[in-house]
Amino acid sequence: MTMDTNTTEEQILEAAKKVFRAKGMQGARMQEIADEAGINKALLHYYFRNKEKLFMAVFADAFLQIMPNMDQIFSSDRSIEEKISVFIEAYINMLSAYPDLPIFILSEARRDPTILFEVLEKSGIKPVSITEFILLEMEKGNLVRMNPSHMMVNIVSLCVFPFLARPLLETVILKKQGVDPAEFYNIRLEEVKTFVLRAVIPNYSES
Repeated sequence: MTMDTNTTEEQILEAAKKVFRAKGMQGARMQEIADEAGINKALLHYYFRNKEKLFMAVFADAFLQIMPNMDQIFSSDRSIEEKISVFIEAYINMLSAYPDLPIFILSEARRDPTILFEVLEKSGIKPVSITEFILLEMEKGNLVRMNPSHMMVNIVSLCVFPFLARPLLETVILKKQGVDPAEFYNIRLEEVKTFVLRAVIPNYSES
């Protein structure tokens, strides 16, 4: 690809992100995306033959943006406590940078669950490998014994829920209690790490 080709494709993807996140797969129109990118519709179809292919590119990019590099984190030489802390920190920092993505991903995955399986396959994220890693750490006595699926869901839920419920959280709870939302989200990361480590690390004590 030439530099011009790369630039045009990047323009299209940035425009598509805006339109798809605002209107979803079903509500978006290729003409809207072309207009947002500042190109004609024929050129848009040259790069992405149809709306489905363009949507998959945007969805995959969105999914990978909010998922930390789990293989890199869990295959490192860190202790299990450090690995969990790094994962939570990376995940919440990603969500803070892209707070609208979780709702976009979940709403579209609910509309068509197959797209999530397809993106997972291409991303290299292997839930089975993570489960095996957790079971091994439990066997070593480094983690409290529990169902690995529940452990993963518990950790991810604690990280993502405030971003999924952000409008409700800020309007109904934080403002009524006089809590600054920015301060709440800054503190949230450490609160989640401490809560999770107390729950999953045997005899955990804060340093």
